[in-house]
Amino acid sequence: MVPTGPYGTWPSPIDAALVAAHDGCPEYLDTVGEEVWWTEPRPREQGRRALVRRRTDGFEETVLPPPWNVRSRLVEYGGRPWAATGQEGDAGPLVLFVNFADQRLYAYQPKAPGERRGPRPLTPLSSTGAGLRWAEPLPRLELGEVWCVLEEFTGSAPTDVRRVLAAVPLDGSAAEDRNRVRELTDDRHRFLTGPRLSPDGRRAAWLAWDHPRMPWEGTELKVAEVEGGHLKHVRTLIGGPGEAVAQAEWTSQSVLLAITDRSGWWNPYRVDPDTGEAVNLCPREEEFAGPLWNPGLRWLMPLDSGLVAVLHGRGAPVLGVLDPETGDLVDAAGPWTAWRPSLAVHGSRVASVAASPRSAFEVVELDTCTGHTRVLGAASTDPVDAAHYPEPQSRTFFGPEDREIHAHVYPPHHPARSAPADELPPYVIWAHGGPTDHVAPVLDLHIAYFTSRGIGVAEVNYGGSTGYGRAYRERLREQWGIVDVEDCAAVARALAAEGTADPGRLAIRGGSAGGWTAAASLAGTGIYACGTIRYPVLDLSRFQSETHDLESHYLASLIGSAEDYPARYRDRSPAGHAEQIIAPFLLLQGLEDVICPPSQADRFLARLAGRELPHAYLAFEGEGHGFRRTETIVRALEAELSLYAQVFGFARDDVPLLELRK
Repeated sequence: MVPTGPYGTWPSPIDAALVAAHDGCPEYLDTVGEEVWWTEPRPREQGRRALVRRRTDGFEETVLPPPWNVRSRLVEYGGRPWAATGQEGDAGPLVLFVNFADQRLYAYQPKAPGERRGPRPLTPLSSTGAGLRWAEPLPRLELGEVWCVLEEFTGSAPTDVRRVLAAVPLDGSAAEDRNRVRELTDDRHRFLTGPRLSPDGRRAAWLAWDHPRMPWEGTELKVAEVEGGHLKHVRTLIGGPGEAVAQAEWTSQSVLLAITDRSGWWNPYRVDPDTGEAVNLCPREEEFAGPLWNPGLRWLMPLDSGLVAVLHGRGAPVLGVLDPETGDLVDAAGPWTAWRPSLAVHGSRVASVAASPRSAFEVVELDTCTGHTRVLGAASTDPVDAAHYPEPQSRTFFGPEDREIHAHVYPPHHPARSAPADELPPYVIWAHGGPTDHVAPVLDLHIAYFTSRGIGVAEVNYGGSTGYGRAYRERLREQWGIVDVEDCAAVARALAAEGTADPGRLAIRGGSAGGWTAAASLAGTGIYACGTIRYPVLDLSRFQSETHDLESHYLASLIGSAEDYPARYRDRSPAGHAEQIIAPFLLLQGLEDVICPPSQADRFLARLAGRELPHAYLAFEGEGHGFRRTETIVRALEAELSLYAQVFGFARDDVPLLELRK
C-alpha cells in the first residue's frame, strides 16, 4: 500500500538546491553556419548567462568563460545580446556580444591569435548615469561595422534617455571615443527594435513606439532605403495607436512580413514596402505573437523554401510551418506544449526553445523537409524521476459578470504518498508578472517543489494576460488591482467550492506585477490565509518616478492618468492599505532592483510598524528584478515553504524555520 501522510508533509527528492540548479531556460537562439547557438543561465556562476554553441558533431561548448555574462540591459529587461558571423575561417566566427557588467559591446574570435587575451571592446565605458547600452547587433562586415540599438542615458533620472539605431566600427576605434559611433536614425522615437536588412541590401525595417504606449498597445513598422551605409527616406508602413506590430522580417526574396493585431489578434501579414498594403496570410482568432518586452524576440522566421516558421495558438503557442501562398499551417510533431519566441532557421531547419508538462524548456530542432523533431540541447536533464512531476489541468473558470478566466491547476502529486481521505489539500494561487504576459502548462520545478510535498498550485492567466487576443488583454485597462485580484479570487473560491482545495488553507503568491496582485489580494480580500510577495509594485504614487523608462507610463493604461484619477493611485496601492492586511506574509526583494526598487517595499513595511502581524522580509544583495543566484533561489524557496508549514499547520524539518516577526 502507498504510505499515507498529511498534505504538505510528503518527502520529495525535488529540493531547493535542485530547483536552483535548473532555474531559467535557454534563449536568444540563432544559427551560425550549420551550428545552433544560444544563451543559457548559470545560477552557480553568480547567475550569469553563458553563450553556448552546439557543434555539428553534437557536442556543446561554452564560448566565453566566467565572468563574461552575455546579457543586455536595454530597457532593463534586455534585448538580443549577441550575434555571430557564419564565416569560420582559421580564426573562427566573429562573435559580437554585450557584457552585462559594463554593458559594452565586444568582439571575439576564439581562434584569432591576436585575441588570445579575450574579447576586445568596441564601445566606450560609460561616463554619465547608467551610460550606454546596446542590443540586437547586426554585423555589416562589408562596411566594417555592426549595426544595433543604442540606448544612451543623458542624466541621472531613469527617464533621461534617448534611443537610436547606430553603427559601431569593428576596428575598435569607438572603444575610447563615443564620437566614432555613427547614428543611423534620429531620436524622435522613444523606443526602437534593431534593424532587419532585406537580402537584396536595398531596405531596412524596424519597429518604433513612444510614451505613453506600451509595445502591445501600439507600434509603428518603419522602413528606409539603405544607401551607402545610411538609412534614407524613413517612412511608416503600418501600425500606430491601437495597432501593435510585434515583429518584422524579410524573406529570402526580400518580401516583407510582419505580425500585427489590427484584426484583434496578432496574425502574420505580407506588407508592401512601397505602399504599406498589408495582406493577412493566415486569418485566425489565434495569437502569432506576444508582448514585446525584449527587442529581438522572434515568433516568425521565413525559410529559404518560401515557407514560414511561426508560433501560434490560444494561450500557449506551438510551432507550425505556414505556406504563405495558401494559408495552410502544419504543426510540428512532438510532446511540447509551449514554445518561446526564439526562432532560428538555417536551410530547411528550424530551432527554438520548447517545453512540456514532462520536460523543462530545451532547444528543439525541426526539419521541415522530413517533419522530424529532435532535442539539441537542454537547460536541464531530468534531475529526478518524472513520476514526481505534477500533471497540469488547463481549465476555464468564471468570474464576475461571467467573464472567462484561464488557469492551469497543478494538484498535489507524489508517486509513493497519499493523503488521508478526509483531508483537502492546501493550494497556492500564482499570479504571473507583467501584468501583460501569460503562463503556459509546462514543467516548472518551482511548482513541482510544492506539489511533490502535497501543496497544490493554480497559475492564473487573469484578465489582461496575453495569448487570448487584444480584447482579453485589454480587460485590465484602468482595472489593475481589480480584475486581476477578482480573477485570482474567483479561481481560489471555485477550487474550494468544488472540493479541490481546503478553503481554510489558501495562499497567494506572485512576483513583480504578480507581487502587486498578491499584496492587493491580501489587502482587499479575506480568502487567503497567507501570501508570498516577490519584488513587487506596492506604491503607485511613487512607482512612475522610481521605475525605469519603459514602464514609466505603464500605469496610464493600467490605472488611468494620475492627474485625472489621483484617488485610484491612493485607493488601490497596497502600501496605502497595509493596515487592512491581517494574513501573514513573506516579502522577498532584490536590493539592486531598478524596476520595482526596494523603496517600494520599505514604505510598505513602514506602514506595518507597530502592528502585531506575523511577517518576514528577506532582502538579497546582488539581485535585481528576478532572482538568478543559487543561494538566493534556495533561501527564497525554503522560506516560502516554511511560511506555508507554519500557517497551514504541518511540520517540515528539512528547511530552516522562517522567523515571522510581529
